[in-house]
Amino acid sequence: MADRHTSYAGVALRYAGGDLDRAGVHRKDADWVVAQLARTDTRLVPVWRNRNLIAGMQAGSSSPNAVARVRTAAEELLAVAAEPVFLGSRAGIALFTLDISACSETQADRWAGSDQFVDLRVAGPLLSASDAALCAYARAITYWHRHSQFCNACGQPTHAEQAGHVRKCEVCGQAIFPRTDPAVIMLVVTDSSSGPARCLLGRDPRWPPGTYSTLAGFVEPGESLEQAVVREVFEETGVRVHDVTYMASQPWPFPSSIMLGFRARAHDTTLHLDTDEVEDARWFSAAEIENFGEWGDNDAPLRVPRRDSIARFLIDTWVAKQASDES
Repeated sequence: MADRHTSYAGVALRYAGGDLDRAGVHRKDADWVVAQLARTDTRLVPVWRNRNLIAGMQAGSSSPNAVARVRTAAEELLAVAAEPVFLGSRAGIALFTLDISACSETQADRWAGSDQFVDLRVAGPLLSASDAALCAYARAITYWHRHSQFCNACGQPTHAEQAGHVRKCEVCGQAIFPRTDPAVIMLVVTDSSSGPARCLLGRDPRWPPGTYSTLAGFVEPGESLEQAVVREVFEETGVRVHDVTYMASQPWPFPSSIMLGFRARAHDTTLHLDTDEVEDARWFSAAEIENFGEWGDNDAPLRVPRRDSIARFLIDTWVAKQASDES
């Protein structure tokens, strides 16, 4: 099946979409889930300490892919894994993810064989859209299981139900569902009424030198997404914005967020930075951004964010729109 992913102006958004049928209507049928896991053609997607199993990451390889082992070739993994979690089916073949984080690095390397357990932030930009979405899904849900072993109401142990999409307390019966933290991420722009349009990019001191990206922040209780955009931009840069427009969303499994992308227009361009939040922020034209280097390019004085991020998606779609408007 062809990759399905979010795109805008020809720019693809990584980790979104995918081609899995999540078969949510079957998850409560324990017999159905057991039968799917027992099928000889079922595929197993192992995750070790937040790393996905990837083939083709060796130097010189141009097409790495996510590894989904045939069940009959992965019995040993089933024996040592935490509870299998049903991800869905692809072309009628069931896929389960297995968390083998309890294993040592030596054991993980042995089971990987010629493949490698790789951080998705390294492999993600190189994978197909469907493989990237599959890995993000597996990484996120195994992380949630590892951090939800005890009830948040009474502190007693929990166990997985509904094919791994619910955990239930063994004492009080509290149901715990996978958590996804909403965060807004926004490209603030000016219009072109008084010169070239510009966008506002900031930098976090933890990023590689010269890297600039969009502003972002978590949504607070009792706050709409649009309110969060206005608040975060003002708190970090002192800029007031309006015309907040939704662009796209991206699951961001690092570890468990949903990034909600917006574009907003600035009332003015005067900056008053909160240096506890951003080290620097500047206004850039599309022409200036086109001369930026890539994330990790040590020879470039200024760099854009990683290719797999929604920040890059927001920047690239805006740059593409400026080029289109000028043509």
